[in-house]
Amino acid sequence: MNLAALKHDLKSIDTASLVDKVEESLVELLRQQKLKVGDSIPKELELAAALGVSRTVIREALLRLRMMGLIESKKKKGSVITSPDLFGIMGKSLNPHVLDQETLREMFEIRLVLEIGMADFLFQRITKEDIAELRKIVSNEPPVTDYHLFNIDHEIAFHGKLYEITGNETLKKFQKMLLPVFDYVHHSGLLKKQPMLRKFVSHKGLVDILENGSPELFRNGMRNHLENHFARLFD
Repeated sequence: MNLAALKHDLKSIDTASLVDKVEESLVELLRQQKLKVGDSIPKELELAAALGVSRTVIREALLRLRMMGLIESKKKKGSVITSPDLFGIMGKSLNPHVLDQETLREMFEIRLVLEIGMADFLFQRITKEDIAELRKIVSNEPPVTDYHLFNIDHEIAFHGKLYEITGNETLKKFQKMLLPVFDYVHHSGLLKKQPMLRKFVSHKGLVDILENGSPELFRNGMRNHLENHFARLFD
């Protein structure tokens, strides 16, 4: 890529919030040039000349892109485009202690959508070995779970196995990122006192549906299972 092409692709910037402007321009450059994972980006000197800024500013902007996971340094290739670990980045900034109650509610709703929506994937991919492992997991849970007893270890073991069965690595990463939020809510005092709610679909009941039921029955069962969690926090 020559200097003239760079100047054509990059909009001129003013001196206000210079590094921010450069960062925006670099992201726009990646989009305009249709660079893909593994492609090299222009060198610092080229970028500095094209934008009319110092290499120090360019380095700061590139550092931000590295922190975002958009680029990485490679021997003999310089900075190259990479596929960002979106949930890794989000997870580092996801501090449940600073989330307001409305945000916490919405994150619980996201979980509800995901775990109801995975029904078809589960029924397509679950094996007899998976059922046996789920049976083993629920065998360690006390009977009172039928009346809505939240236990973070049970949640991780059971729901983590469901995400694993889907075979979707992105779903698994997302679930791992959200677990600290659910754990925080459970121990934060935000939850209402444990009521003796109507009996609902337990983990064991969900396994029964997976073994002998249908995706539609599972969707209804998971909705019932999780909505009782929400009742303690939001009703």
